[in-house]
Amino acid sequence: MSGIWGNKLKVSIFGESHGVGIGITIDGLPSGVEINMEDVMKEMARRAPGKSKLSTARKEGDVPEILSGFFQGKTTGTPLCAVIRNSDMHSKDYGKLKDLMRPGHADYPGFIRYNGFNDYRGGGHFSGRITAPLVFAGAICKQVLEAKGISIGAHVKSVGKIEDKSFNEVNLNKELLEKLKVKELPLLAPEKEDEMRSTILEAKKDQDSVGGTIECTVLGISAGVGNPFFDSVESTLAHLMFSVPAVKGIEFGKGFLMSELRGSQCNDEYYYDGDEIKTYTNNNGGITGGITNGMPILFKVGIKPTPSISKAQRTVDICEKKDAELVIEGRHDPCIVQRAVPVIEAVTAIGILDLVI
Repeated sequence: MSGIWGNKLKVSIFGESHGVGIGITIDGLPSGVEINMEDVMKEMARRAPGKSKLSTARKEGDVPEILSGFFQGKTTGTPLCAVIRNSDMHSKDYGKLKDLMRPGHADYPGFIRYNGFNDYRGGGHFSGRITAPLVFAGAICKQVLEAKGISIGAHVKSVGKIEDKSFNEVNLNKELLEKLKVKELPLLAPEKEDEMRSTILEAKKDQDSVGGTIECTVLGISAGVGNPFFDSVESTLAHLMFSVPAVKGIEFGKGFLMSELRGSQCNDEYYYDGDEIKTYTNNNGGITGGITNGMPILFKVGIKPTPSISKAQRTVDICEKKDAELVIEGRHDPCIVQRAVPVIEAVTAIGILDLVI
């Protein structure tokens, strides 16, 4: 079971979507770090469900209960463990899913992998609900990084075919990232919001769902962080991105577009800005040779449409061993992109802290 990640900083997740609770243990945090729990709760609220028509109607407070590793407002240096109790479960909605495998979900491979003993309610341990503990851990890691002058932020780059602007690849500031965090649809071009909302609500009306992309940046990180090959900054972040349910792709800097260009168009040329070395462009997303070059880290992830949709779909009944048709009931997000933004920021914070500790 791959529930543990990390080198110097280790995180271990546990729980199921409709179980008693979900949670995380963080090992390797330095001692004596003051944690602002109000800021942690703001991060949790960004991901929490049930806030608008753009997300699932399931309502969860997502209040973490810290069990260890935190005393008198500061980290103790021992493993920090927190649990988030589940409260708004409609497990009866999932009764027939014991035998009917949901297309696009982990039901079938999970059934095979765990010999039929996996908790299938709400997706069990495969559910996006498990990202709540990751956001908790990421919120703590963000505060540790902020003390080092490192900031992380993201925005919705696209929903369906509706595109937001891209981050300025060389001129970014923390103030912009803070403004994005308070928006339900964090966009650089607010005029695109109505189109995106319409795209999501139209999919919902059609008993369907829609995906999109998220662009994320890391500011204030110095040159020289990371390693070549297996522990490169890209491989560290990519590992964590693909640990988030629904992420199906990642590209750093210009990414796949670079395959169409020449070296002279891709290379980021250097110059001195006083005593600091910078690059005129940031086509490589702030990383070369697996190591940071001092420019903002920039990457995009692709989020697939929510697989739980109310349209009739073809599937199989593994009890009767025959083909079947499935109409999924229950409460589901017509689009998870906007709720995934704080999750992407959180796992980025976990990965960067592991690299800089």
